[in-house]
Amino acid sequence: MRSDMLSKRLRTVAHMVTRGNRVCDVGCDHGYVSVYLVKQGISPGVLAMDVRKGPLGAAREHVAEYNLEDRIETRLSDGLHNYTAGEAQSLICAGMGGKLMRRILEEDADKTASFQELILQPQSGIEQFRRFLRENGYLVQEEEILEEDGKFYQVIRAVPTGNQTVRAAYGQSVRIRWEAGEKKLPEDELCKLEDRYGAINLNKKTTVLLSFLSREERIYGEILESLRDNGLTDERRQDRYEQISTCLLDCRRVQAVLTESVETF
Repeated sequence: MRSDMLSKRLRTVAHMVTRGNRVCDVGCDHGYVSVYLVKQGISPGVLAMDVRKGPLGAAREHVAEYNLEDRIETRLSDGLHNYTAGEAQSLICAGMGGKLMRRILEEDADKTASFQELILQPQSGIEQFRRFLRENGYLVQEEEILEEDGKFYQVIRAVPTGNQTVRAAYGQSVRIRWEAGEKKLPEDELCKLEDRYGAINLNKKTTVLLSFLSREERIYGEILESLRDNGLTDERRQDRYEQISTCLLDCRRVQAVLTESVETF
């Protein structure tokens, strides 16, 4: 399978897998990542699982097309329900909302903790999902933010630590010096920003992250303008306005720090 047959997003997911690990791909859809992992020599074998019979059937056909039935097993499963701990070292869970991903990991917490690493690509609710990982003892060791076809994606590689809570800095030795005027931001504010954007992403200071922040700034500005145009007499509108105003301030604060030193590729 040629690398150009897989999207940039899914290639990023696949290449976060530790080479030589067996993989469990939850929500495998048509099995493209599973086939890619084996064809590229990244994984010796993959368990491709999906809750839907249709996509799983397509995955089975795709596996057969490449004669990989002895390397890739397809299995009907809602999350990790039909997975047995120890069948794989790496878990892939990509292309679904953060809430659904969290449910999958929580419903079979012991099975989740049995993996050496989790490769995760939540489509939404990313700040809340990172907080969930941190508060449940998962250490983010690698992450990427990328843009493809006008959309931004974040991919995370996390490992279980056995600790109840992991620091917001995710074990990084370098912390961004966020500043509000003359004062350094308090730890809870740092934690919130790192959950939202990713501590590793922030330390990389890539142009992709800056593009993402610019889009966020524009969107927040448009929401505030719309709220003002429709009046702020309603208490719910006022609360929403304050919430978005805070998000805009945070976004601009991060932009100000990152533009001091940008790593270009």
